[in-house]
Amino acid sequence: MNQPPDLPEVPPEPHPRAPRWVPDVVLSIVMVVAAFVPSPVAEFSPSDSVALVLVLLPILILPWRRKWPLQTLILLLVIFGAAAANGTLSPGVGIAVGAAMFQVTIQGPQLRGLVIGACAVVAVMLLTLPASIGSIFDPRVVQFGLIVAFAAAAGDGTRSRRAYIAAIDERAERAIQTRESEARRRVSEERLRIARDLHDTVAHQIAVISLNAGVASSAVDTRPQKAKEALGTIRTAARTVLGEIGDLMAMLRADDNGDADMSPQAGLDRLDELVARFVRSGLEVHTRVEGDLDRVSGAVSLVAYRVAQEALTNAHKHGAEHCAHVLVHVDREAVAVTVSNPMKSGTPSQESSSPGFGLVGLRERVSSVRGTVQAGPSGARWKVVAHIPLAKEGSS
Repeated sequence: MNQPPDLPEVPPEPHPRAPRWVPDVVLSIVMVVAAFVPSPVAEFSPSDSVALVLVLLPILILPWRRKWPLQTLILLLVIFGAAAANGTLSPGVGIAVGAAMFQVTIQGPQLRGLVIGACAVVAVMLLTLPASIGSIFDPRVVQFGLIVAFAAAAGDGTRSRRAYIAAIDERAERAIQTRESEARRRVSEERLRIARDLHDTVAHQIAVISLNAGVASSAVDTRPQKAKEALGTIRTAARTVLGEIGDLMAMLRADDNGDADMSPQAGLDRLDELVARFVRSGLEVHTRVEGDLDRVSGAVSLVAYRVAQEALTNAHKHGAEHCAHVLVHVDREAVAVTVSNPMKSGTPSQESSSPGFGLVGLRERVSSVRGTVQAGPSGARWKVVAHIPLAKEGSS
């Protein structure tokens, strides 16, 4: 049995993020410090109470930037312009504008964020003019534009990184789902393989036991010798099926170590033994082999053997006259196995009269080696024909 596939790895827990209020508190502290700590540049400190209110007002507005980022940015630009008109260029308000700009770029499309960022930089630079701090290119003025530009770039980078991580997570999730689907498919295939092996191993022997049990039951009083022969056949079949089940279990256990071939027990080289078992159970089998059976080996030999086994089992269970013909033809390209038997009158088909899944599993087996199989009535006979291409020398 194949080793079960490895279970998908559990992705690591994401790094915990700080609560939302932490950045708001930090920004508020920065704005308070900028408002009350003296600065060597007079325009950086509030000139009166109105300017102080304007400088501290962003503390109340910034928490809304996550819900309404663009509206918050516009409102903060208005406050920045009002403070500048009052002669104050507070670094705290500039940082608040940058925080709002950062939020705009991480929550919207890239192009939209870049356009708004460029407009915000220009707006901040122009709004410094009423403060009469000097030229618009004065380093003390340019730093406000750089704050907004840096915030826009940082927001765009953060947005891109989050999108990249989301794409990786999505691909990882799809990979996990694919692996789980592949694991389910392998389990299903393994179950089908075991079911086919079990059916191939015991089905015809159970059929022999069932048929001979009926013979023994009906002949025990009138033909005790016949009943004795039937019981002997049952004993032999029971021993055989127990041995084959043991071989199957050994093969499945060996598969766990990856050192078992498809079947060390069955193949066309054992066709005579198979026919002999059916003959002993009361089925008259006429066999003809055309070509060299040594050309057939490995999986092809196993499947060809199973075709003959399944067809003879159905002939024994459902056919008429207790007679079957087996033809094995081997040429340079393929091996053909043909099994035919007379049909009982009034029986539409052996396939429909059989409650099992032998022919279904047989078709799956033949398909696995690129072969074809046909089963159906041909005149008054039921015929199973399998055509299996031989494996090319040196091919896997």
